[in-house]
Amino acid sequence: MEPLNSEQVTEALQQLDGWQVENGKLCADFEFDDFVGAFGFISQVALIAESANHHPNWSNVYSSVHIALSTHEADDSITELDVKLAREINKLTT
Repeated sequence: MEPLNSEQVTEALQQLDGWQVENGKLCADFEFDDFVGAFGFISQVALIAESANHHPNWSNVYSSVHIALSTHEADDSITELDVKLAREINKLTT
């Protein structure tokens, strides 16, 4: 898996509402009404990530979820796998 160059990352970000690059990773923050909403979202993302065999780094504090995507096999760079997973995650919030 090849890392995306900066132009490709910029182009991808234009299509990924709420995502940005932080410390070389594709990141987004999600807010929910409560812990149950956040945990339900995490569970849905987990199923998508497992089926893609591409797992996010994330943290959860009560009603908020922070997700950071990078591809370990590409030296923790952003790849098309990350962009695809971000698109699928965004579908859960629309």
